[in-house]
Amino acid sequence: MITGIRGRIIEKTPAYVVIATDGGLDYLVNISLATYTKIGESSEIRLFTHYVIKEDEHQLFGFYDEDERSIFRLLITVNGIGVNTARLILSSMSVKELHGAIMSENTKSLQAIKGIGGKTAQRLVIELKDKIAKMALSDNNFEKNSVSYNNNTNAALSALVSLGFPKNAVDAVLEKIIKVEGMDLSVEDLVKKALKLL
Repeated sequence: MITGIRGRIIEKTPAYVVIATDGGLDYLVNISLATYTKIGESSEIRLFTHYVIKEDEHQLFGFYDEDERSIFRLLITVNGIGVNTARLILSSMSVKELHGAIMSENTKSLQAIKGIGGKTAQRLVIELKDKIAKMALSDNNFEKNSVSYNNNTNAALSALVSLGFPKNAVDAVLEKIIKVEGMDLSVEDLVKKALKLL
């Protein structure tokens, strides 16, 4: 089982990174927006990983810290939550926010995530509350990227399209957010706000 990967980043988007390892192999690793934000401008990286094997594809998911990987693994145990939905959840809320929402049984904040309905939000709380209560979270402070407005918008667009949203719809939503909020939003903020409107 692949439990971690270390190497040089040769491509980075808010949805995935390509890491060149010393063994001469390049790995495409799916990531959440939280991990993208923490990677920042690093060129060398070590990610904790979760390897998914399906009949028709193999996928590698990477996480900046063990807390995020642990929450991801708990999320995919819930009926109706697949790996892509789990990544979407972790792109919409930080680990601490998700932890707080489940512990306080705040199903409304969970339903604000695209694709999470009332029943799924209730299942998340019922099935994960006791398990999450046992987790001791480290103090994760996600850094904001200080990239230019155009780069942030393009990165947010790329992330949302990679998550399966139509480009035209994403364009319209991002334009709306920028008109209201201004041009100083980070990639993380843009994606989180867009996910609530898509």
